[in-house]
Amino acid sequence: MDFKRFNTLPSFGTNTYLVWDKESREAILIDPGAESAKIIDYADTNSLKMIAIVNTHGHADHIGGNRYFQKKWNIPIWIHKADADKLTNPQLNLSSFMGTEITSPAAERLLTGGDKIKLGRKEIDVIYTPGHTIGGICLHYSILLFSGDTLFQGSVGRTDFPDGNYALLEKSIREKLYQLPDETLVLPGHTEETRIGIEKRENPFVRM
Repeated sequence: MDFKRFNTLPSFGTNTYLVWDKESREAILIDPGAESAKIIDYADTNSLKMIAIVNTHGHADHIGGNRYFQKKWNIPIWIHKADADKLTNPQLNLSSFMGTEITSPAAERLLTGGDKIKLGRKEIDVIYTPGHTIGGICLHYSILLFSGDTLFQGSVGRTDFPDGNYALLEKSIREKLYQLPDETLVLPGHTEETRIGIEKRENPFVRM
């Protein structure tokens, strides 16, 4: 499995990831915060076969490019079932509070914890990690963890939004993410990459 990170929304520092299977070239796009011709060009140049857009949660800075990429590639949008309403509701995805109204096409697949995302013969695990939002997820394959806004380098996702819950977030991190091997590479929705072992020792919000 391979990946490339793009900063699609510099004002929010949103990380968008192209993830693909090297053999089949099947790929997904994780959390497109905004339109990006660079991502289209990269996928075309590397002969990637795009199969879906996957949102780790439904906040506007992670779904703002959904409509653009869906139209370009004619692919479905996948999100956890508990965050699905945020895609089409500017108040729920918080964009209306930022002076604009962002909407995405509705999801075609509603994910739950334990689901698998298949790329070729490989499978990415969907880990349900509520806390930042009620429908937050992380995506895990081998030593790669796409953590969305659940876990950051030296920090964690905010929980002061309407459906945020710090107790749930801490539980998600301790009982699910911190059970992964220490060498697991954490690829967050914002900030730089880190490792599970580093966060277990040094994260000031959730230490083991």
